[in-house]
Amino acid sequence: MAQRVLPLPAARLGRAVLTAGAATEVSGVVLLLPDGETDSRRRPSTLSYAAQLPFARTLARTGRADGLAVHVVRYRTRGWNDGADPAADALWAADEVVRRYGDIPVCLAGHGMGGRAALRGAGHPAVNSVLAMAPWLPEGAEPEPVKQLAGRRVLIVHGTNDARTDPELSYRLAERAKKSNRDTCRFEVHSDGHALRQHRAEVVALAADFIGGSLFARSYARPVADAFAAPPPLGLRMPLAAGFGRSLRH
Repeated sequence: MAQRVLPLPAARLGRAVLTAGAATEVSGVVLLLPDGETDSRRRPSTLSYAAQLPFARTLARTGRADGLAVHVVRYRTRGWNDGADPAADALWAADEVVRRYGDIPVCLAGHGMGGRAALRGAGHPAVNSVLAMAPWLPEGAEPEPVKQLAGRRVLIVHGTNDARTDPELSYRLAERAKKSNRDTCRFEVHSDGHALRQHRAEVVALAADFIGGSLFARSYARPVADAFAAPPPLGLRMPLAAGFGRSLRH
């Protein structure tokens, strides 16, 4: 007897993360794309969603005066699978932002597998920027595409001691992307691992500065502006300095 194949559940946007004092009109959106697994048709873990909420709240708080809304994307499945499922979910989420909020800029921000999905989904017309943290970029017969990054601001952040995703592969992707897209930069977090916990405050401050500059045309902090302007390899192996977050608050 043949088994019936059940349809995949639909992707969803989590409730918008907003903070007290936020602008009444949404002027820009960050879509957070969680990490996942290589192959799995299981529904995503609620833990992967919950793990993004502290980051989402921080971003919403720093962008509240600009009208920033942050959504965590709930994938259909927890795996990348053969069809790049999370990348397709990121494109759906960008469509949903346009449907809900209209023609406003979107930043795709992902970690691990979510970082790869963010890079892949950059070609959506509403996306003007991509933040990929410790992106999972496995080596394969075909190199990871970069054409879709043209015209977008792209920031990659990777720990030098990442044992799960190879930081050298994110450097190679950034190097290829930089050839056709000057607005590509990459920061290395020395001695940090895949979760980027050791220098979390600096990573979050870097992300908030990048998002504010990309979505709302704020001035970038000097290290970010210098990284965009610098030719390879400097602009792609920029160290994330200790105290970056403190320097932004003073």
